[in-house]
Amino acid sequence: MELRTLMVRAVETSTGVVQGIGPEMLDRPTPCPEYDVRALLGHLSAWMTERARAAAVKRPITGAPDESFVPEPGWADRYAEAARAAAVAWSEPAAWEGTGSLSGAMEMPAEMIGGLVFSEFLLHGWDLAAATGQKYALDDHLAVALFDQVSSMAGMARQYGAFGPEVPVPASAPLADRALGLAGRDPAWTPGPAAADGS
Repeated sequence: MELRTLMVRAVETSTGVVQGIGPEMLDRPTPCPEYDVRALLGHLSAWMTERARAAAVKRPITGAPDESFVPEPGWADRYAEAARAAAVAWSEPAAWEGTGSLSGAMEMPAEMIGGLVFSEFLLHGWDLAAATGQKYALDDHLAVALFDQVSSMAGMARQYGAFGPEVPVPASAPLADRALGLAGRDPAWTPGPAAADGS
């Protein structure tokens, strides 16, 4: 299946986790060492909502992304609405044509940006689910697409520091777990007992 036909499903899977995050969870660690939950939500909000949508519709982006995050009332619903708008934009065939930019500084093939957006939603959705103790299950189509996408970009992503070193995962493991390993994540990662009990 084409990634564009899976984008809405990927975003719904990810935003379901975001909407399950309570204020008491914001300081928990995540599988991304440089981010706690609050910082990862700021990262997603900065890059995967309006900027992702702008890249899909080929609208110029200016200024640096603001990754600060303030959990004001209704923030999760506003994030979900913006993420869904980005997903709808990336569901259009024209979004995948030509070039575009998420940063406003570097043009890339639109297909590369769309693949990055797809992977970011699913991988960071898993990061947040693992950090906050939520279940996270990808259907077969999403798992195959994520594995294929991560496989194609892992080398470059590691080169630029977006992925950590590959985590060995058995070939018999579920495809989603193998994708996580390629993306530098341990599928068995947990935040530890102190974070899990809120202390």
